[in-house]
Amino acid sequence: MFAYLREAEALAQTLDDPHRLACVSAYLSTTFFVVGDNDRALECGERALAINAALGDFWLQVEMNFRLGQVYHAIGEYRRAMDLLRRNVESLTGDLLWMRFSLAGIASVFARAWFGLCLAEVGEFGEGITLGEEGIRGAETAEQPFSMNGAYYSVGVLYLQQGKFYQAIPVLERNLALCQEANIPLFLPSVASALGLARILAGLPGPALPLMEQAVETAASVRFGYSVSLTRLSEAYILAGRLEEANQLALRALEFSRTHKERGQQAHALRLLGEIAAHREPRQDEQAETYHRQALVLAEELGMRPLVAHCHRGLGTLYVTTGQQEQARAELSAAIGLYRAMDMTFWLPQAEAALAPVEGE
Repeated sequence: MFAYLREAEALAQTLDDPHRLACVSAYLSTTFFVVGDNDRALECGERALAINAALGDFWLQVEMNFRLGQVYHAIGEYRRAMDLLRRNVESLTGDLLWMRFSLAGIASVFARAWFGLCLAEVGEFGEGITLGEEGIRGAETAEQPFSMNGAYYSVGVLYLQQGKFYQAIPVLERNLALCQEANIPLFLPSVASALGLARILAGLPGPALPLMEQAVETAASVRFGYSVSLTRLSEAYILAGRLEEANQLALRALEFSRTHKERGQQAHALRLLGEIAAHREPRQDEQAETYHRQALVLAEELGMRPLVAHCHRGLGTLYVTTGQQEQARAELSAAIGLYRAMDMTFWLPQAEAALAPVEGE
């Protein structure tokens, strides 16, 4: 693919054909994105967008809003991604609602799906689920498997990150079955890891860990979805008490996300490393605080409110054990406020229980 696209790029430049150069740049952007080269994906995508600013091609504009939205989501620039994706949500109405443009699926569905994934990271779950369900209805009506895959995954992740696991599981089960039946291997690792983690957090019996372990192995070969598969399996290992394995995975996720400029996943990996350090024997309190603080700073910068809440809870719980009562009260109160605001009721009782002995003093 790269060889053909590079040849096409050279031909477009020789012909001094800006429209063809923009189209080639758009495809290069997505190809770089899929293999994790986000720097070049961003460079090519922004070049296509800049060329099209002069051309005014609506078809190409829709395509680039989506392709660049994917890249900005990958690097943790969620607000920028949402700005681009929102344009497609708002402009693709009427007959345009069912068009693919130059994408692998229905453009309006794709826009809603990736918009929803951004909303999951910033904690705007209600809007995300509404958009995601619109996308599901559109994709199912069109009976377009690739579009259905994106829509299911978006809604499943929104429910998972809000802590509503029993709503996430059936959507992700349909998602996994569709990936297998329609032969969509690219998304299998992300879907399988999300489903496995939802089952574990819901306390359901079954082989969730093997499903997630296989997801990591598959993602390592295709590279797409690798860091998120690593962080989800790391979290599952923490819950299972397998801290050394969890630590190895979190470190791999941190290294991969730094190399590929995936700043959102970097923040998730740092938070997990903080949790692992806090639960080790002997405890590593100083290291736990450092990791949590690093994750918190990055999460706040990127607007990742659910992760900010988790970091505050982790720090607050740590300060309770180290006898730093005022710091514990401040951190846990912040976590509780955020959990309530985002209706993240699964983690709210945990934060309240950690705060109770501090408030009683």
